[in-house]
Amino acid sequence: MSGAPGRARWAAAALPALHLVPAVTALPVVRRRFFPGLHGVGPPNRVALTFDDGPDPESTPRFLEVLAEHRVRATFFLLGVMLQRSPELGREIVAAGHEVAVHGWRHENLLLRGPAATVRELARARALITAVTGRAPRFLRPPYGMLTGAALLAAWRLGLEPVLWSAWGRDWTATATADTVYDTVRAGLSGGGTILLHDSSCSAAPGAWRAGLAALPRLLAECRRQGWAVGPLGGHRDGAR
Repeated sequence: MSGAPGRARWAAAALPALHLVPAVTALPVVRRRFFPGLHGVGPPNRVALTFDDGPDPESTPRFLEVLAEHRVRATFFLLGVMLQRSPELGREIVAAGHEVAVHGWRHENLLLRGPAATVRELARARALITAVTGRAPRFLRPPYGMLTGAALLAAWRLGLEPVLWSAWGRDWTATATADTVYDTVRAGLSGGGTILLHDSSCSAAPGAWRAGLAALPRLLAECRRQGWAVGPLGGHRDGAR
């Protein structure tokens, strides 16, 4: 294989791999070892608290109430379609002192989206979040934690830092309870970790968010017991408490 035709064939073969290879970071063992920043690792004396899939008028206000009661701020990874339906709730999140970030436009696996559509939809979500809340998002977490080459390109163009998580609650399942969410998060959590919960069940079992909400006070109490300050993801990068 030589010359321009050969290079063109090589490029055509390489493009799918470039699109798919970053998806290996969906495996916690991979990112924990090789990509600690993507894994959400920060200073050992704090824990980042994050929520995906909102804003949802049925459930997000309840999470905001619990966070206010405990004087804790968090990062909310927003979906464009959800924010478009409830812009006032997006503004309420920011007014309460929380951080907003990009989750996507719809809750779709980016492995199934083409490069052009990926870049376009992430840009659309970022623009809407900025326009509605007055805050330019800093972070990107794609649905299902599936990064692609196109998503990384979009993140670079949009000035977004991809961050996944180090502990989650599996709080999207129909069988989730406060106890299972707490136990699952705690099993994977250590100082410097990033917790993933969901403040909406728009892409999960109906009402599954209630398990995460019920587990939240206990998780916050456990973090206090361990001496970990809980806050938004930006604090991991800024070294703030």
